[in-house]
Amino acid sequence: MNKEHLTIFDTTLRDGEQSPGASMTGEEKLRIAMVLEKMKVDVIEAGFAIANKSELNAIDKIAQTIRESVICSLARARSDDIDIAGQSLRTAQRPRIHTFIATSPLHMQYKLKMTPAQVLEATNDAVRRARRYTDDVEFSCEDASRSDFDFLCRVIETAITAGATTINIPDTVGYGEPHEFGMLIQRIMEKVPAVTQIILSVHCHNDLGLAVANSLSAVRHGARQIECTINGIGERAGNAALEEIVMAIHTRSDLFPVTTAINTQQIVPASRLLSNIIGFPVQPNKAIVGANAFTHEAGIHQDGVLKKRDTYEIMRAEDVGLQSNKLVLGKHSGKSALRDRLQQLGILPDDDSLFDEAYQQFKILADKKHDIYDEDLYTVIGNITPTAVAHKFHFISLDAQSSTHQTPSATIRLAIDGTEYSTQAPGSGPIDATFSAIEKKVASGSILEHYLVNSISGGTDSQGEVTVRLQRNGHIANGTGADTDIIIASAKAYINALNILENCAGKSGHLGGV
Repeated sequence: MNKEHLTIFDTTLRDGEQSPGASMTGEEKLRIAMVLEKMKVDVIEAGFAIANKSELNAIDKIAQTIRESVICSLARARSDDIDIAGQSLRTAQRPRIHTFIATSPLHMQYKLKMTPAQVLEATNDAVRRARRYTDDVEFSCEDASRSDFDFLCRVIETAITAGATTINIPDTVGYGEPHEFGMLIQRIMEKVPAVTQIILSVHCHNDLGLAVANSLSAVRHGARQIECTINGIGERAGNAALEEIVMAIHTRSDLFPVTTAINTQQIVPASRLLSNIIGFPVQPNKAIVGANAFTHEAGIHQDGVLKKRDTYEIMRAEDVGLQSNKLVLGKHSGKSALRDRLQQLGILPDDDSLFDEAYQQFKILADKKHDIYDEDLYTVIGNITPTAVAHKFHFISLDAQSSTHQTPSATIRLAIDGTEYSTQAPGSGPIDATFSAIEKKVASGSILEHYLVNSISGGTDSQGEVTVRLQRNGHIANGTGADTDIIIASAKAYINALNILENCAGKSGHLGGV
């Protein structure tokens, strides 16, 4: 059977970044985009250009750098949105404008305050305006799964007539059910003959935990583009997870009449990089990329896998970028050994200065722990910072004191805008004292909303990875820090979160979307 190509549209940098606390700097977005290009993602939705100046600049930088994947900019069905989106893509090798408007009675009445006739007119005008900038125009019917079917079809026909080349059917609030949503796609294909001229897409949210199931059902009924994110991040409960979509189609090729161009060995590197940047740890039992995804503890399972791998494994760990030989390097390993291993893992920095920084961090870590595992290397690479990113606060050193009969205290040295300071504070424990010492000098006014410790690898000398979530004036920032000393890791995470809050200070926030 000749299989059709399924377009993988990644919206990690746009819808994914709308997760509370998942804000990324422009340089961080570019790092993610470069990994997505290496993964051979077809379309990268780089952002919502009109949201703020930093968003516009980030899209522009990605458009300048990425040459293989299509670069997409989101815009509401408004002239100024579309013009800014077109401006953000002016240097893109393969630009796409993605414009949208809500089509459900609920959204039209209460959010848009527009009549159906006005929505049809806005659809036509938006697509025609977008075509001034590019021949690749995508149109989305926001809240399509709760829209009147006949009206939805009229909107789709209007968009196609105006020049849309991709029509997206979003399940914006995760309301759909797999059979129902698949049948919606089938009914659209039967009702609107013009859909044979375009690519029919779906964008499913995970409010009921059905985003992947709904997306796959849509593919079986005719959709040929799926919009998804790394690790399934996104607004509320998130989006369909790219890794689950791709590996489901890869593993169950007997069921799906499509194939993707995705380099699946880049899945784990992309997952780890994103997790490190935004500070969202991947749950251990997460499909495909979780720490337990290819781990067998039950004796029956272990016995079966040893006798015949296929008894309990439907995928190979190596296919998604995990390596069976995890013990790789030690304190005597040199640059060549590190470069070779990073190359094997698919996370070797392209920039020599970044590799040198990674090597220095590796040597520091190797002095602290005997064995360096792949998980440690992912963390090292995730922590290196491009020089273009300016941080207001820098961790220098920490002295924390704690005992049974004395009040814990911490003295921290940190740099603020290049000037070093030392502060001391007591606390209910060494970590509380560390955070209090930082705040004594910084006085950020932020609220600590979440604190999480995760072991990166096994052993008592394992690095601990700490995630700290801070909130200030409606802005949420997740900071991460890693060290063999949990208290130092906590200080690094807190300072990282403060830097992200400083980055967010001038932003107007995201506008939402499909």
